[in-house]
Amino acid sequence: MQAFRFLVLTFACAALAIGPGQAQNKYPVSTVTLVTHSSPGSGSDVFLRELIRHLGPEMGVSFVVENVRGGSGATAVAKVARGPADGSMFYATTPTYIQTTLLSKPQFGYDSLDPLVTVFFDPEVIFVRTESPFRSLKDVVAYSQKNIGRAKWGAANPGSLERIALERMSKLLGARAAIVTHEGGGDLLINVLNGTLDIGVGEIQEVSSQLEAKKVRLLASLTDQRIQTLPDLKTAKEEGVDLVVTKFRGLAGPKGVPDAVAAQWEAAMKKVLAKPEYKAVYEKENLIVALKGRAESRSFTTAFAKEVETTLRDLGVVK
Repeated sequence: MQAFRFLVLTFACAALAIGPGQAQNKYPVSTVTLVTHSSPGSGSDVFLRELIRHLGPEMGVSFVVENVRGGSGATAVAKVARGPADGSMFYATTPTYIQTTLLSKPQFGYDSLDPLVTVFFDPEVIFVRTESPFRSLKDVVAYSQKNIGRAKWGAANPGSLERIALERMSKLLGARAAIVTHEGGGDLLINVLNGTLDIGVGEIQEVSSQLEAKKVRLLASLTDQRIQTLPDLKTAKEEGVDLVVTKFRGLAGPKGVPDAVAAQWEAAMKKVLAKPEYKAVYEKENLIVALKGRAESRSFTTAFAKEVETTLRDLGVVK
């Protein structure tokens, strides 16, 4: 009997010692939905699905990726903005949600969400199908300047960073190129492969499988310096086009998500990004770690939005 009482007392003490810590570290919900405006196989979709493979076990949460199309991301942003602020729903952020807000002024814009974390910077590249006559970006420049108004360039959705980059390039070259937009990088890739478009702009991870299959060829990166894993790929600046693009990937939620939840995400991200198995994946995809917690992400997003607005004014797209 005394032994039994001793065991009961031991378990009770253990529960008191462990219980509060577990309760503090336990995520408030069991299932989290990550919403993206991207189509399956596009950049944000690929980013989320790979991330949750490593993040789920770390956070003890089941993740669901939901592709919400339409409105150049505005529909997806609205869904999350209206969602519960309990940590159960977040939106995969890229510059698109800022640009869509500035271009079309939807009911729910980027400022309807609260940045949670910034995870990566994602290098942008210009690519063509392997059968393309363009062997370098200089070839594209020469053709577009000789054939004003006839070049056909492709980007993701209308409010995307890629679309704005191509508008800038067209203005720099005086090309008056037809810039065709899509509802995601997957759709864009199809039209490059079938020859409908002369060039496309996107992330390396979107075209990696086609690169391995030798279906596409990279012409240049839109980075300030050459990509470390692709040392032979010239930058657009090296090819005579003064164009550099910064693309970020992160998460934002409805306003009102508790600071404690945001802190759990930042802590989990630090651990996941350090995991060798995940590091091998994102380094192969040329993603650059740019981890920022809630406070830094808020400041970063505000500054980025101001830069985008200035660019759009310079292009004459917004007043």
